[in-house]
Amino acid sequence: MAADVIMPKLGMGMKEGTVVEWKKAAGDEVNKGDVVVVISSEKIEMEVEAPVDGVLLEIAVEAGEVVPIGTAIGHIGHSGEQVVKAATPTASSAPQQLSEQETEEQTSNVSESSSSMPILRKAGVKISPVARKIAVAAGLNIEGLAGTGPGGRITKEDVEKAIQEGKNGEVATAQQVVSLEAHHEDATQLVPMTGMRKIIAERMHESLRNSAQLTMTMRVDVTDLLALKKQAANQVENSREAGDRLTVTDFIARAVVRALQEHVQMNSTYTRHGIKTYSHVHLGMAVALENGLVVPVIRHAERMSVLELSRTIRNLSQRARKNQLNPEEMSGSTFTITNLGAYHIETFTPILNPPETGILGVGVAHDMPVYVGDLLHRRSLLPLSLTFDHQVLDGAPAAAFLHTIKEYLEHPYRMLL
Repeated sequence: MAADVIMPKLGMGMKEGTVVEWKKAAGDEVNKGDVVVVISSEKIEMEVEAPVDGVLLEIAVEAGEVVPIGTAIGHIGHSGEQVVKAATPTASSAPQQLSEQETEEQTSNVSESSSSMPILRKAGVKISPVARKIAVAAGLNIEGLAGTGPGGRITKEDVEKAIQEGKNGEVATAQQVVSLEAHHEDATQLVPMTGMRKIIAERMHESLRNSAQLTMTMRVDVTDLLALKKQAANQVENSREAGDRLTVTDFIARAVVRALQEHVQMNSTYTRHGIKTYSHVHLGMAVALENGLVVPVIRHAERMSVLELSRTIRNLSQRARKNQLNPEEMSGSTFTITNLGAYHIETFTPILNPPETGILGVGVAHDMPVYVGDLLHRRSLLPLSLTFDHQVLDGAPAAAFLHTIKEYLEHPYRMLL
């Protein structure tokens, strides 16, 4: 009997996943452990391996489609074997009918012209999650569609048929749009947004829509910090763990943690019921990947020394670039640091990582002439950019938080006490 390739559950809150890319085509031979498909949740992309040896008999869910966890997205068996379709995931793992609140949450990222359709607010229409997303994107009125699935449920095929037949208005599918663009004399390449890029786009848009973001900048004199880093280099590199090496980012992380403990408003989140303030610091460190961005989380960073922070940052960053992090290691952050200094960026406007109140952007340090009293000295100045949610705190307390970071970085020995 053919084995199913299942949409896995990558985290406790995951209800559905997206098929990003098939690494094998129908008819290809596969060995157990071969990567056959890449899927994604809201936080992570993951490679799914073949559960058995055999032939990829069928791709049941195409790239770009979203399905509930537990759905069979492909089938592997012997060449020529007939696929026996399993039952649709049960209501406990893939609800067929959503509450009004859940419907609003799932369609919150759709444009106003689509999300304002009254049918999308009605829970009585039986429609699969995939079919709903296709219908929303195409602007279809699903109330008038006839479902051919169990109990009259509207399936993906029903929606696609309605689009092709021109029901509920003349609406082109995404494939038709791409085809039309390709034949236009001025057309350029159109790359559909899928996987991690699509998730980042949705989260960043959600962040700007749901918060009042303001950015302030400040230059910090890190001359003494660089001297301390150099003095500590030999001792750290000869420590008991191979590869230990303190970086400026490690000291910045320590300064941020100390500042968050003194300015607890910044270590909080805005909710409908009030402002939730955290007693712990779960520090997010943005890591750039080839196809996107992830934010590994250092849990209880307030309990760590500079060296412990350094080891944790290095470990998480290395594993992030190898796509080895699990969803729990990329969730629950209370504040984030993003560093673009390696790209020679000075100041920029970071976007909040929801549902956090603040994010610190770090630029590249430059040597500049600075007056110290009446004398001109060569000093290293580091630009910092703090974006915060004005719903949670005002400019003065945010500035005080940033100034505390400056004080720790300009007097680095205070961070070691």
